[in-house]
Amino acid sequence: MRIVIVCYPTFGGSGVLATELGKSLALRGHRIHFITYDRPVRLTSFSAQIFFHQVNPGKYPLFDYLPYETALASKLVEIVKTARLDVLHVHYAIPHASSAYLAQQILKESGIDIPFITTLHGTDITLVGKEENYAPVVSFSINKSTAVTAVSEYLKQATLDTFDIRIPIEVIYNFVELDRFSRSPEIRNGRQCMAPNGERLLIHASNFRKVKRVVDVYEVFRKVNLELPSRLIFIGDGPERSIVERMVWEHKLQDDVIFLGNNQAIEDILPMGDLFLLPSETESFGLAALEAMACGLPVIATHVGGLPELVEHGVSGFLCSVGDIDDLAKCALTILKDDNTQAQFAGQARKQAEKFSIEKIVPQYEALYNSVLN
Repeated sequence: MRIVIVCYPTFGGSGVLATELGKSLALRGHRIHFITYDRPVRLTSFSAQIFFHQVNPGKYPLFDYLPYETALASKLVEIVKTARLDVLHVHYAIPHASSAYLAQQILKESGIDIPFITTLHGTDITLVGKEENYAPVVSFSINKSTAVTAVSEYLKQATLDTFDIRIPIEVIYNFVELDRFSRSPEIRNGRQCMAPNGERLLIHASNFRKVKRVVDVYEVFRKVNLELPSRLIFIGDGPERSIVERMVWEHKLQDDVIFLGNNQAIEDILPMGDLFLLPSETESFGLAALEAMACGLPVIATHVGGLPELVEHGVSGFLCSVGDIDDLAKCALTILKDDNTQAQFAGQARKQAEKFSIEKIVPQYEALYNSVLN
């Protein structure tokens, strides 16, 4: 098949999942065309089966904000015509689904009837999608999709609760490449530079938006560090990072808290850790947690969104109430204080991650493509 994938090119979960899906589909013999405003961050290597097309809205003094949605629809029309594509797959409803619908209608004028699939990822429904400025278009474009998927049962239900949806929504979970995200001894040995004195190593990875509650991550670490020598690694960047950096300086913990920024080699960093922290206000699924679990990191997270579908409470980690710093820290210490307990949770985290392997999930997308084409 010849497939278009439209996504955001950033470090967010929707862009990461879409890119990894395209790469996997290319390995399975499909021809993949990525269309977005910049090269996806995880699209780093060459493949004869993968093509990237950049959307450039251009410049015109009349516009305070460039009409990206229109430029994207035009680019979709152009590439579908020139590359003779079979199906459009858009990730994140805003504005990709409406752009896909517009492109689909334009192409019909030329006798081309191409289906488009919309995959819902989270804040396109639970946060941004609820805004009065967007809600009618989001609802309309979802209903006009040929097929719709969501990354968790929670997100499916949230979509049905938020919008008047008259089309079936299929749950296809996020996935992980187990061979790539693993607790290999070679990488594990690299933790010496991060924890030179044998400290416990806690890790958090996100886009540092407010919903990720990175201040909670730091406060949990402080409580753990008071009882157990520990260090904290922050992976990612975003608006809340400067707040946490200031707190680190105020508490004179610069030697114990490491900010790595946006890093494409996350699979080389995660295996060094002992525990992953994800105390988010909401998560549609928790792709970062899944990648950590595949690397053998138990997860301390909040009991929100799709996280209970991923993290088994008391088995592969613990789920706590949002903002309950004391309970989050207590659960973290339960795992970290004893080597045998940490090892047991680590093995169980990896076992749980295996349920979401790329080999199990990607064929579900292939079956969906075939169904909309037939």
